[in-house]
Amino acid sequence: MLLTLVLIGCVVLAGWWMLRQKADAKAAVNSVEWVSPQIRDVASTVNATGTLKLKTGAEVRVGAQLSGIVRRLNVTVGSHVHEGDVIAEIDSRPVQARVDQAAAQLAQAEVSLAKANTDYVRSQKLVATGLIPAQQFDDSTAAFNAAKASVDASQSALAAARVDLAYVEIRAPISGTIASISTQQGETVAASFATPTFVTIIQESALEVVAMVDEADIGGVRPGQTASFTVETYPNREFQGTVTRIAPIATILSGVVNYQVAISIARDIALLRPDMTANVNVRTADHRALMVPSRCIHAQAGQSFVYVRSASGALEQRGVTVPARNGSESEVGRGLSPSDKVALQTE
Repeated sequence: MLLTLVLIGCVVLAGWWMLRQKADAKAAVNSVEWVSPQIRDVASTVNATGTLKLKTGAEVRVGAQLSGIVRRLNVTVGSHVHEGDVIAEIDSRPVQARVDQAAAQLAQAEVSLAKANTDYVRSQKLVATGLIPAQQFDDSTAAFNAAKASVDASQSALAAARVDLAYVEIRAPISGTIASISTQQGETVAASFATPTFVTIIQESALEVVAMVDEADIGGVRPGQTASFTVETYPNREFQGTVTRIAPIATILSGVVNYQVAISIARDIALLRPDMTANVNVRTADHRALMVPSRCIHAQAGQSFVYVRSASGALEQRGVTVPARNGSESEVGRGLSPSDKVALQTE
């Protein structure tokens, strides 16, 4: 009799336990928030690290054509100049003296030419009547030609002196910002084979991003593709750009093959400075993908899986592949369909 009661008690307890498990499982399933995978257009991107560089020809070193004392320096570092503005002036007195001297020599040569011309005309008439020998006529002709050559030489010397006088004012060849100043007011410069540098001008809007793209990713990068990047100075600000060129020759860094990709900057370039480090994303293509919230993805022993709702309504673990993650969302390659219900999170 006692054994019978014990058996009955065990059966009742087992039944109660099974009912309790079913109730707990049903409650757990009902407490889960379910989401449906969504098919959307997703951009394929290539990530790279780059540096902001000046474009070729954007940095111009302005020097002096003449030797002399810097009489005036009109700019400081950071000054903005327009093309044609006077940056500095060399003391013009020595050059002006050469101009005056060349002008005086020209005047003297012109007087000599006038006299030689008069002698030539007179001797031409006299030799025709036989009053002077031919040798004397030849001498007057030679003197006349020499006087003309002297005038031409004096004119050339005056023109050269005037050109030097124009170089007294050193003007900005481009518009931009003064990056550095090498010569100060009052210093003496000596222009010889190497032109002394006065200032360095950086052209406006002359920055570009040079990104180092790994050889595994370079095949998908093309000129004209859109790109975005951030810099450490503005970590929450995204700058836009366009791929302009790809280096044909690789750059090997620490044994890794990379290719330089130049990216033009679309706007807000005034906020940026040369040599800033940029984190670059190049948008290479668009494709349709099945997306779920990243919180749905679980991992164990190197395998990714999700919990889906089975036909009976219970939680079912299912393995998936995750080709890419995009912030709060993940792309699922295999293992799910748009009709599945995926658990957003489980306890």
